[in-house]
Amino acid sequence: MGSKFDVHVLGSSSATPTSKRYPTAQLLNVAERFYLIDCGEGTQIQLRRYRLKFQRINHIFISHLHGDHYLGLMGLISSLHLLGRKNELHIYHPPGLKEIIELQLQLSGTVLNYPIIWTAHRSDVSEVLLDDGNVTVTTIPLNHRIHCCGFLFREKDKMYSLNKTQLTYYKIPVAQFQEIRKGNDAVLEDGTIIPASRLTSGRPIARQYAFCSDTRYSESVIEAVRAVDLLYHEATFLHELLQRAKQTFHTTAREAGEVAAKADVRQLLIGHFSVRYTDVNVLLEECKQFFSNTLCAEEGTIVSIPQRKEV
Repeated sequence: MGSKFDVHVLGSSSATPTSKRYPTAQLLNVAERFYLIDCGEGTQIQLRRYRLKFQRINHIFISHLHGDHYLGLMGLISSLHLLGRKNELHIYHPPGLKEIIELQLQLSGTVLNYPIIWTAHRSDVSEVLLDDGNVTVTTIPLNHRIHCCGFLFREKDKMYSLNKTQLTYYKIPVAQFQEIRKGNDAVLEDGTIIPASRLTSGRPIARQYAFCSDTRYSESVIEAVRAVDLLYHEATFLHELLQRAKQTFHTTAREAGEVAAKADVRQLLIGHFSVRYTDVNVLLEECKQFFSNTLCAEEGTIVSIPQRKEV
């Protein structure tokens, strides 16, 4: 089955929460390492509701400074402090967020038990924010009213699986196993080269998840998310409200489907739904006309990216 690569949806609403939908927040579990993506109001409540291990979150990624994407952060930081956290917390953020949080801590007389490592991201160019041996996280510049970035999470490349039968047949020395797992050919004592492809059974393909927060339809996004396993893309309005989408720098469900189709992604997850839609299936149906393999990012949804192997 391979290790986990799961997206847990905590919030799917745009702008304001409702009694059934929370603002944007997702938890990504990659091999039992947890990455929080955006932190709208009520995020910590949702983490508790779904019994997710929020004490083990070490990296938080905030896309931009509209309240529905970060107003839950101060509460989460405070709760981690009250629960006695000691480990450092890394927050990747738009410029200004550090000052907002530090002012609140200062005015409340709070000195955290743990350090926060702040890393500001840019919105004009793509950059690597994190490479922790588990995943590489790269920004995706988006077209919104203010500084805004999406995030591309790419699993680190795995090594090849060894074919024990072939290794025994060719009498390959154990000392060469590690290099063979990296894809290097084996060399026998007489100089004979045995191709690595003959000694291995393929390796897992690195999985990729792209999170595209608030944005207008963008051709640059299409290139940035090309062929990912799972794309989350906002779909705030039906296409009949295209002008409203343009005015507010958002995307329609149809446009989200078009992005997924043009980028040749494997699966699409849509969210950030306007509160005007009590039934989000209308957005899903419109999107599916342009990209059939689409899901709605509803609260409690878990999307698992299966492990695939090279042929």
